[in-house]
Amino acid sequence: MRCHGLLMSTVAVSVVAGAAFAAPPPLADYGKLPAASQVEISPAGDKIAYIAFEDNQPKLVVRQIDGAVLIAANPGAQKLRSVAWLDGDHVLAQTSMYAYSGLFSDWEAEIGGAIILNTKPIKALVVFHDHPKIFPTTYGYFGHSSHGGKTYAYFGGITLAGSGSGFADFDNNHYSVDHGHTDLYRVDVDTGDAQPLAKGTERWNTEWLVTADGSIAAHTEYEQRSGDWRLFAGPANGTPIASAKDPTGDISILGSGRTAGSILVNQPAGEVHDFAHIEYQPTAGAEGIRPFGDEAIADEIRDPTTDLLIGGVTNSDTPRTILFDPTLQSRFDKVTRALGGENVTLESATSNLDRMIVRAEGPGDSGTFFFVDVAARKVEAVAWAYPTILQDAVGAVSIVDYKAADGLELHGVLTLPPGKPAKGLPIVVLPHGGPEARDYAHFDWWAQAFASRGYAVFQPNFRGSDGFGKAFRDAGYGQWGRKMQTDVSDGLAELARRGIVDPKRACIVGASYGGYVALAGVTVQQGIYRCAVSVAGLSDLNAFLYWREQKFGQVNEVVRSDHLYMGVGGAGDSSLGAFSPVHLARRADAPVLLIHGKNDSVVPIDQSLVMRDGLRNAGKPVELIELSGEDHWLSKAETRTQMLEASVAFVEKYNPPD
Repeated sequence: MRCHGLLMSTVAVSVVAGAAFAAPPPLADYGKLPAASQVEISPAGDKIAYIAFEDNQPKLVVRQIDGAVLIAANPGAQKLRSVAWLDGDHVLAQTSMYAYSGLFSDWEAEIGGAIILNTKPIKALVVFHDHPKIFPTTYGYFGHSSHGGKTYAYFGGITLAGSGSGFADFDNNHYSVDHGHTDLYRVDVDTGDAQPLAKGTERWNTEWLVTADGSIAAHTEYEQRSGDWRLFAGPANGTPIASAKDPTGDISILGSGRTAGSILVNQPAGEVHDFAHIEYQPTAGAEGIRPFGDEAIADEIRDPTTDLLIGGVTNSDTPRTILFDPTLQSRFDKVTRALGGENVTLESATSNLDRMIVRAEGPGDSGTFFFVDVAARKVEAVAWAYPTILQDAVGAVSIVDYKAADGLELHGVLTLPPGKPAKGLPIVVLPHGGPEARDYAHFDWWAQAFASRGYAVFQPNFRGSDGFGKAFRDAGYGQWGRKMQTDVSDGLAELARRGIVDPKRACIVGASYGGYVALAGVTVQQGIYRCAVSVAGLSDLNAFLYWREQKFGQVNEVVRSDHLYMGVGGAGDSSLGAFSPVHLARRADAPVLLIHGKNDSVVPIDQSLVMRDGLRNAGKPVELIELSGEDHWLSKAETRTQMLEASVAFVEKYNPPD
C-alpha cells in the first residue's frame, strides 16, 4: 500500500447564506461532513487553516484572513483528522487510512499518517513517504521546533529491517518489520528528510515530549502487560520523575506545562476525576500539581510560539475557556460578551490573544467561526460548520437531570424539534458509543437531523461515561448490558413522567456501543421501543472479545477495558450469553435495522451479519445495509448520509412523527 498524493487547487471557499425557510433542510445537509472544522489561525494571525468539505469532497484549506485561498488540497484516500500550524508557512494535517493485509492473519487497522503543507512555495509532502527504511505510517506526533533557520516536526515511526523497498515487500529479501516498537524521528518540513533521535523498546510503549528548541524534555514508558507507567526527564536513561498504574491505557503525555522544562501529563488522579492534568518539574520525585485545580479539561490551549500551556477548555456540558493570565482571560471574556447568548470557545489564537478564532454555538446557531482582531475591535464570521442549516431549523438543546433505578444521579442531553411544544412528543433515544465517552449540550448533527423531522432526541450519559469522575466511570464496570442499559431506559421514563415525550412512541438508535444498547433495548429488554437501529453495533459479546484478544493479545489495555466493563475475565465467559443480542434474537420485540461499514476495524461487520442471520432465523423483521468503504467513525460524507437517510426512514416507518 502506498500513500496517495494530494490534488492541489486554488478554489475559493464560498458559503451561501439565505433566508430562513419553513421546510426542514434535506437530510444530506446534516449527513455531509462539516463545511468547516478545526479552524486554526497562523502564529502571525494573517492566515487560517481548516478542514473543509466543499465540492462534495474533504479538503485541507489554507487561506488569508481576507478570504484569498492559498491551498485547497484533496487528501485522496487519506482521511483528515486534525490540522495545526508548525510555523508561519507550514501546516500539519494528521490523517488516517484503512489498511488490510492477509499477511498478518487478516490484520486490519486504521493507520495514522501526516501531511505537511508548505505555503511558500506551495507544495505537500507525506511524512515517511519514500523512506525505504521507515514504515510509511506515523505513530504519534510529539511536537515541533524552529531553530537554526529550519522547522522540524517529530513523529513516532517503525524502523524497518533488511533490504529492498515498499510497504508490500515483506519477505526475507526486502525491508520488513521484525519488531513491535516505535522510534522517534525528526522530520525536516521542507524536504521530508527523517532522522532518528531516540529508540523505543519492545517491552514499553514510549511517548516523547519535544520542546520548541528541539530538545527531548521528557519521555514516558507504558507496559501493556502490567499497566505500569513511568515518566522520565530527557531521552532514554533520563531522571525518573513519576510513576502510576493505569490498566486501561488512557494515560498520556500532553506536552509542556506552563513553564519551560515542565511536563504536562493526563493521568489517574484519585476520586475527584477519573483523569486529571498533572504538571511536573523535571526533577527526581517531583510532586505533580494540577494547573486547572479540580476542573476536568478536554483541550489544552498553548502559546503558538513557545508551545507552553496558557489555558484549557473544560470537559463539561457547556465547555468553558480558562486562561491562566487574567489579562488574557479578560480579553477573551470581552469577546464572549460581544457574542451574547452564544456558547463561545477559543479555537486558536496568536500570542497574547491579539487575534483569535472562536467558535460560537447557541440557540439557532449550528456553529460559526469568528475572526477577532482586538486592536481593530473587529469580530467577523469567517466559516460555518453547517451553513445551510439556518436558525429556524436548529432544535433547542438542554440538560435533563434524573435518577437511575438504584438512585445514582444521572443526566442526559435533550434536543427538541424546532417549532413544536415539548409535550407528548415522539422520541428517539440516542445513546453514545465508547462506552467511555459522553454527550454534550451542543449542536449534534445526528440528533438535530431526527429533531428536524419532529422527534425529541435524548442522549443519556449513563454510568461508565467519561468526564464525570472516577467513581462514576468505575460504576460502569461490570454493568455492560445491565445497569448501563437500564440507565438509558430510566432516562426515557423520566421524560415521560414530565410529559415531554410519549413513551409509547419511542425508538432507539445508536452506533458502536450505542448500537449494542439499541439491540439490547429490544432483546435484553422488551416492551420499551417500537424499533431499533444499530450502526456498527456489537451483537455477540463472546465472539467480539475473542476477536479483540486475537487482534491485541490477551494482556493489553484495550482488552482489559473490555473485560472491566463487561465484568468478565476473558472471551470464554459463558455469562455474556445472557447479554448478547444474537443469542436472544427470538426475544426481539421490534423491527431492527443494522448498518455497518465494510472497512470497520473496531467492530467487525460480522457482528451485524450474525445478528441479521439470527433475527431472520427467528422470523423477526430485520434489514441490513452494508456501507461500502466506510470505517467505524462514518468518515465519508456519502455513506454517512446513506446511514442517516436510512435510519430516519426506518424510524419514520415504525414510529411516525405525526
